[in-house]
Amino acid sequence: MGARNQWVDFETVTLGGHRIAAASRADLAAAMAADCRGARTGANWPRLVFDVNGQGVSLYHSDPVYRAAVDAADLIHADGGFLVGLSRFGRGRRLPERTATTDLIHDCARVAEAEGLRFYLLGGEEDVNAGAARELQRLYPRLVIAGRRHGFFSPDDELEIIAEINRTKADVLFVGLGKPKEQVFSIKWRPLLTCGWIVTCGGCYNYITGAYARAPQLMQRLGFEWLFRAFTSRRLFWRYLTTNPHALWVTLRGLL
Repeated sequence: MGARNQWVDFETVTLGGHRIAAASRADLAAAMAADCRGARTGANWPRLVFDVNGQGVSLYHSDPVYRAAVDAADLIHADGGFLVGLSRFGRGRRLPERTATTDLIHDCARVAEAEGLRFYLLGGEEDVNAGAARELQRLYPRLVIAGRRHGFFSPDDELEIIAEINRTKADVLFVGLGKPKEQVFSIKWRPLLTCGWIVTCGGCYNYITGAYARAPQLMQRLGFEWLFRAFTSRRLFWRYLTTNPHALWVTLRGLL
């Protein structure tokens, strides 16, 4: 697929086994627009855009299926703030900033609104998915939400879901099914999709609706949003407790 594509290219920084784009949020949003314009003309295949955070680094080193999916990604961005800090200790290029998906989706929405690009929101519970669509529409009135669907479906439903996404002529497909399901789903169905970008977004819809709270700005800037999330959600507490230490260890080991 790669030989045909005219995607916007980025230098990368290798951390925790991931080739992470040395790109800002603005860079990524601009690349989305350019890549989707190429897809509309038939110059580009759908681009797989995956995020990496502490959970992702840990899974990459413990789950072979997830690792294979990530290795097939076309673009990986730094959702986890600790990766930005650790990139300063490596040799060569650094990561310019954290590109948290919860922020990046808003950057992409602003650009999509100006460019006339169409979003499809897949994943999450029905009320959360619907609420995220309404909130994005409220914030960005000219943004086209071409379609949406909750994430509770069986493998037998997947082919029809892909057909529905294509019928909406969506340019950007957000897949919020959680790791590793969203990466595996995106890899599996990319050959049949006609959009420009396929973006994994985890629990992003919950943050758009306000169902999950964001950390105070200072904690976000210091890279401690994970700590805020851990102590405001029992489910996330155990996830961060088991994955973040492992992720930090394997990333530091790679640097050293």
